[in-house]
Amino acid sequence: MHFLIAIFLFFFSQSVGLCQQFDKSDSFFVYGDIKITVERQTNAGNFRNTRIIFFALPNGNTTAMTMGKKMQPSDDWHYDIQHIKAQTAFIRQIDPHTEYVVYYLENSLKSWPAWKSRHPEYKKIFAALVDSVFVNYPAKRKSVHLNGHSGGGSFIFGFLDGVKKIPAYVKRISFLESDYGYGSSYFSKFKNWLHEVKNASLNVFAYNDSIALYNGKRIVSDTGGTWVRSHLFLKDLKADFKFHQSATDSILMYKGYHQRIQFFFKPNYNKGIYHTQQVEMNGFIHSVFCGTRFNSKGYQYYGSRAYSRFIE
Repeated sequence: MHFLIAIFLFFFSQSVGLCQQFDKSDSFFVYGDIKITVERQTNAGNFRNTRIIFFALPNGNTTAMTMGKKMQPSDDWHYDIQHIKAQTAFIRQIDPHTEYVVYYLENSLKSWPAWKSRHPEYKKIFAALVDSVFVNYPAKRKSVHLNGHSGGGSFIFGFLDGVKKIPAYVKRISFLESDYGYGSSYFSKFKNWLHEVKNASLNVFAYNDSIALYNGKRIVSDTGGTWVRSHLFLKDLKADFKFHQSATDSILMYKGYHQRIQFFFKPNYNKGIYHTQQVEMNGFIHSVFCGTRFNSKGYQYYGSRAYSRFIE
């Protein structure tokens, strides 16, 4: 209890301070080794709504890598695979009436599954973290979007472990090739949330990693990987929601519940690895806009980078 009170007070002071003092971004630590970087808009004004996006980092990546940058010959390739900062800039241009603030979530182990295994109290920590940021962020009409790539999905499931029901302020949950931790035990929370919370949206992105090979060896087990987990997720949802199936040249899509639930599956014809492309190829943009009036406006999911001009 003392810890929850402390983290609440800490986030209160940090949230207010960030909004008053910083024009763009700043980082701070909680619980010793959780690094939070807040990236806000420089053109802060009278927005109609505020979307607070928690983006949990993939395994092995730093926040700088996840934000992305213009590449130089000596740069690590990880700086060129997500570009969340540039994709966010594109989102803000398309929807200038909404404030989009991104909280990048990193930890000292650079792995949320590993961090959770070392911290059995993670359920309370994650729930308190998200709730404290939401409550204290100074905006009248605000909502939360839980998002993450790869191992970042483990943070989302950790948050779900820490709440009896998904809070009504969570309006969107996105798994960008990151729902490795899904099991049917989570289904009731998703189902109740979708039924009870107005405009709640769920979207899931996965490729067929069940046949992907690295140096001639499979990279996931028969029951692991996002392909298997996502199909189980979809199967569970089909018990309560009707879906329409469609396809493009590269993506198989299932959409249901007035497009509030969307699954995007990429087939794998050459046993390749497409783990990061789903983010890089406008995936983050689509995770924010799919099912809205901005769906595919100025961009195409799994198409060429629509955000290139925003890369710094």
